[in-house]
Amino acid sequence: MAVLKVKVVSMFGLMADLDQTTTLCGKTCFFHPDNALSFFSDTSDFSPLMNEENPFAEPLQQLSDVLAHFHYKMDLLSEEEVEKITTPQEELFSYVGSLSASISKLQKEYDEAQDKIRELSVEIDKISHFVGLNLNLSEIHDCKYIKVRFGSLPRESYEKLKNYKQNPYIVFFPSTSDPLRYWGVYFSPIENVTEVDRIFSSLYFERTRLTELVGSPESEVESLKAKLDATKKQLKDTEEAFEKLWEKEFPMCRKVYSWLTERSVYFDMRRYAARYNDSFILTGWIPADKEESFKEELDKVGSLAYTFDGGEDELIHSPPVKLQNKSIFRPFEFFVDLYGLPCYDEVDPTAFVAITYFLLFGIMFADLGQGLCVALIGWLVWKKTKNKLGQVMIACGVSAGIFGTIFGSVFGFEHALDPLFKAMGFAEKPIEVMKPATTSMIVYSAVGIGIALVILAMLVNIYSSLKRKNYGNALFGPSGLAGLIFYSSLIVGFGGQLAFGWKIVNKTYVICCLILPLICMFFRDILGDLVKRKPDWKPKAWGDYIMQNFFEVFEFLLSYATNTMSFLRVGAFVLVHAGMMLVVFTLAEMNSGIMYLLIIVIGNAFVMALEGLLVGIQVLRLEFYEMFSRFFDGGGRPFNPVVVRKKQ
Repeated sequence: MAVLKVKVVSMFGLMADLDQTTTLCGKTCFFHPDNALSFFSDTSDFSPLMNEENPFAEPLQQLSDVLAHFHYKMDLLSEEEVEKITTPQEELFSYVGSLSASISKLQKEYDEAQDKIRELSVEIDKISHFVGLNLNLSEIHDCKYIKVRFGSLPRESYEKLKNYKQNPYIVFFPSTSDPLRYWGVYFSPIENVTEVDRIFSSLYFERTRLTELVGSPESEVESLKAKLDATKKQLKDTEEAFEKLWEKEFPMCRKVYSWLTERSVYFDMRRYAARYNDSFILTGWIPADKEESFKEELDKVGSLAYTFDGGEDELIHSPPVKLQNKSIFRPFEFFVDLYGLPCYDEVDPTAFVAITYFLLFGIMFADLGQGLCVALIGWLVWKKTKNKLGQVMIACGVSAGIFGTIFGSVFGFEHALDPLFKAMGFAEKPIEVMKPATTSMIVYSAVGIGIALVILAMLVNIYSSLKRKNYGNALFGPSGLAGLIFYSSLIVGFGGQLAFGWKIVNKTYVICCLILPLICMFFRDILGDLVKRKPDWKPKAWGDYIMQNFFEVFEFLLSYATNTMSFLRVGAFVLVHAGMMLVVFTLAEMNSGIMYLLIIVIGNAFVMALEGLLVGIQVLRLEFYEMFSRFFDGGGRPFNPVVVRKKQ
């Protein structure tokens, strides 16, 4: 349970050397910059640099837009290759502007061609509906006494036209159709056009205007298709021009992009610095074991002076946190991050989570076959996506397999491992989950596990509080020494009497082990202030203090019971797993042959998916609410060093 040890470094130098300093700090890949003004009490003569405009941001954004056009993710050149770039800054900026202008010009031509293709396609589709009418559109536009309406009717409306046979002008001439509509034309004398239009409108006629077209629909379609083909060729030529330009400019583009990215990242570090006349102050964090190598880099700047302080010193704000765990525990940092990083002086709970999650998941999801499947799926997830949850699934699958072996369950076959147990000297498998006696044992064991983990969480809290010099919480808190004595005494005294007949609860036991710790918890704030020798230890209003602490202590007592009882779900899921698989086999045994196998396979898949999700969530709930809440604040901030080339 380790947090990376860090040191804070404060650098002082001339403004002329600030860019060199930020570049050196950035190239180390382990410097975490912080607001320099927050480390000093009197900052009235300092001015922050956070409002400086980054001169590399705009050209870098232009180049990023170019890359976005090509849907290309640029890999940066190495640091050594970038250092060899000697082209003046003005020329590099000019290159970006020129390349961006060329791309914009081609993009404009490309967009215009696409828009024209869409317009022509729509126009062709519109006119194609009227091919076959054998009409001259120029002559129709010149008609003085007849109005012509092109458009379409729903099929239902077309069938209703027979209801208007008495009106000689209600005639629709179809040209094309689809399953929903008829396209065509109707004619009307000018003096009757209002009435005819009204009737066709009531039949949901949708008009298509062809006022700008001349000649026949067929000739117009052919003309538009020729224009469409020409525009498509223009679009293809533009795409080829894009490809040629990219092929030509790629090497230079990569150089400029790498150079701009480095300069932009290093320049952004200036916003953490503060200026005093012609000097600057830059402050940040580095790993404690990197101090000597960092000094060697800083010594390259002639005007620079620096100081190092330990991360554990009293500072205005806490140091950033980076978790350092052994590889076997590291996947479970995923769950710690969900809750929040520990503070720098707080205990890292990753190892605690790894061990308890591993055990609880395995107990609740005990099946050798299904556990191995979960582990395999987790391995595939990690292999394909590098998602940390995949590594967690591998560990959980292994745990489920181990406890599945102990319980003798393989894909729900409860006696598949009987030969193994007999070879080990057992008459039968040692744990038969569905037996009444075993069920009672599982329930008692689940409560025992809960008691042990709650006590363990209290011990971790005591250690963490002492480490943070929070003696009040360590000694008098509900998860401190007073709470530990009260909870343990309650379990040993009354639990021991119920389970084993121990007669240890007497007046002295109650006073010393129950009432006295309860009083300490009630006055924990006052006692904590007295331990710290604070002069203002008395509450402002005793009545409010007593009333508030009465309800808080009542809540503590209630939490002891609820936290312990919550672990009953551990035993419950052992029984749920066995019960669900019993249902699967009951359904399978009602069939035979291929149906039997099919039900077994589908049933196992369903149980594995559903119960795996539920068990994962329930164990996480036990971690966060029954254990984390006793010792973990999770108020840390991440250690984020400046890194230009992030590892994939």
